[in-house]
Amino acid sequence: MTSTPNLESRGDPEDPRDLGDPGDFGDFVRATGTRLYRQALLLTGDHHLAEDLIQTTYAKVFASWRRVSRAENPVAYARTTLLNTFLSHRRLRRSTELPAGAVPGREGSAPEDDPATRVDLLAALATLPAHDRALLVLRYWEDRSVADTARDLGLTETTVRTRSRRALQRLRPLLGAELTERTP
Repeated sequence: MTSTPNLESRGDPEDPRDLGDPGDFGDFVRATGTRLYRQALLLTGDHHLAEDLIQTTYAKVFASWRRVSRAENPVAYARTTLLNTFLSHRRLRRSTELPAGAVPGREGSAPEDDPATRVDLLAALATLPAHDRALLVLRYWEDRSVADTARDLGLTETTVRTRSRRALQRLRPLLGAELTERTP
């Protein structure tokens, strides 16, 4: 009988050195699934699309798992794959497909506090172009540095700061006073 390693007791699941045996793709998915799902949900604004995005991302990571598992940071590779998959999906014409209905009994995991706030934030993010949405999710939701965000998106740090400021300016009127007080 094989036992599954306890990833909870290893410290930060985002740290690739804490993943134990890097050859075990199942452990990698269990350790990174929740965080990547949250990022996908914020990028897409829809649970169904977020699940599809995660599934496509993990399929791409699995296809290259032998190489990815030997990399210094397989989590960064998965995040980059998620972001690139999202951006390329947004360019496709078939991305206008809309799922119908909500799954009963299933509650989202992001943002924390109020469900109404979550709906308002997702609706406001949906009004932004895909690149600006990705930039804000990486910068403010994932709390990544300007340098990390610039590297992941292939932009300069100055461009990240400028586009962040402009995207936040477009969001503020849509979010209302209580949320705009929290933004930088």
